[in-house]
Amino acid sequence: MKLDTYAENTWCPGCRNFMILTAFKNAISSLVKDGLSKENIVVVGGIGCNSKTIDYLNLNSFSSLHGRPIISAEGIKLGNPKLKVIVFIGDGGCYNEGISHLIHAAKRNTDITVLVHNNSTFALTTGQFTATSPENFKGRSTPEGSVEKPLNPLKLVLASNGTFVARGYAMKMDHLTNLIIKAIKHSGFSFIDILQPCISFFDTTSFYDQKVYEIEEKNLDSPKEALRKIEEWDYNQIDDSQKIPIGIFYKIQKPSYWEKCLGTLNPSKRKKKVNFEEWK
Repeated sequence: MKLDTYAENTWCPGCRNFMILTAFKNAISSLVKDGLSKENIVVVGGIGCNSKTIDYLNLNSFSSLHGRPIISAEGIKLGNPKLKVIVFIGDGGCYNEGISHLIHAAKRNTDITVLVHNNSTFALTTGQFTATSPENFKGRSTPEGSVEKPLNPLKLVLASNGTFVARGYAMKMDHLTNLIIKAIKHSGFSFIDILQPCISFFDTTSFYDQKVYEIEEKNLDSPKEALRKIEEWDYNQIDDSQKIPIGIFYKIQKPSYWEKCLGTLNPSKRKKKVNFEEWK
C-alpha cells in the first residue's frame, strides 16, 4: 500500500525517525490488509522533528500546536469514534509542555494511540534538555550539565491508569512494528515511549544497542509486575549496571472515554439542520 506523499523529507540523513516512520508504515499496511479502513485512520502531530512524520504519510492528518496533539486527538475521537487516531509527539512536547494532556488522556482511558519519539532533547531547536534528559546532560540550555534527574514516563502513565503501557526502540523496527499494531488495536489509551537517538545532538545509539532487551509478554494485567519491570531503568544514561527493557509492560481492558460519554452515539453521523436565522 502506498503511504508516501510528495512532501520533501527534511530530517537529518540517518535520523532514527526514518526507522519509526518505516515501522509505522509497515504496521498500517498490515492493519489495512487485515480489514482496517485507511479512510478511518487519522494521524495527529504538533511541532518538532517527530511531528513532521504526518507530512510523510498519505493519511488523514491534523497538525496541532506544540505540546497539544494529544488533546486534539481526543477531540477528533469524540467527534467520530469510528476513527483510529494516532499521535506523533516528542518527549519535549509530551513530557514538558503537554504533560497534563498526557496524564488526563491516560486517566480518562481515551481511545487513542500516543507514539512518543523520545530522544531526551529538544532536537529541532538544537539540543536543549527535556524531562527525560539524563542527569548532567550538557546542551544549549544546560552547558554545565543539568542537575535534574529524568522523569520515567512509563511510571507516570501507569500511575495515571493508562491501559496499554509500552516502550520501543527505533533501531528494532520489527519489534516496534508489532508494538504499534498491538497499540492501535487496543481499545482504550495506548502509549509507546519510543527510544529514538538524535544523531545530531544526543546520539545514544551505542548505549541503547548494548542495553536494550525484549521482555516477555506475561502478567500484563499486574500493575505490580509492570512497575517492577519499568523500574529496571530510570532513564539515566550514567548507570552501566542497568539494562533497558522494551515491550508491553501493562495491558488491561476497560471501557473507553468515548464509550462512557457517548454510548453507541456517533456525533459525526448526526444530521441536524442549521437555522441561520438563529445566528443573526
